[in-house]
Amino acid sequence: MEITRQADYAVRAMIHLGSMPPDKRVSSAVISKAQQVPLPFLTKVIAQLVHAGLVTTSRGMGGGVALTRDPEEITLLDILEAVEGPITLNRCLLRGIKCELEPTCPMHDVWVEIQKHLIEDLKQVSLAYLVQAQAAKSAGRPFQLPAGLMRT
Repeated sequence: MEITRQADYAVRAMIHLGSMPPDKRVSSAVISKAQQVPLPFLTKVIAQLVHAGLVTTSRGMGGGVALTRDPEEITLLDILEAVEGPITLNRCLLRGIKCELEPTCPMHDVWVEIQKHLIEDLKQVSLAYLVQAQAAKSAGRPFQLPAGLMRT
């Protein structure tokens, strides 16, 4: 499995916004250049983030893109679902669909558990953590995964 470019671009744009002072707006062009994301593609991604309520945009002098919430309150799950929709490992797990193979399928319960863990893991990663991790990596400093992701 691989996340889409759209999801990758959304995460990069949100990390960029999360690293900005809370009252600061930045243009899509600045994000595009800094994150090496094609501007037309980024514009579509930002529209999805606006629709999900994660960012706001304004035009004109002093306009641009800004987060709607504190980076501590935004999770990786929020960002991915804003551009990809609900996380679903298999069609049989889509909400509102009853899989006729479920009673005899050995994989159904496995997919349910894996999906549940994936969603919980994505909830453990805040945008604030990603901003701090990027700063640490850029400075050559070590950083730890969120405690909920540390498995033995």
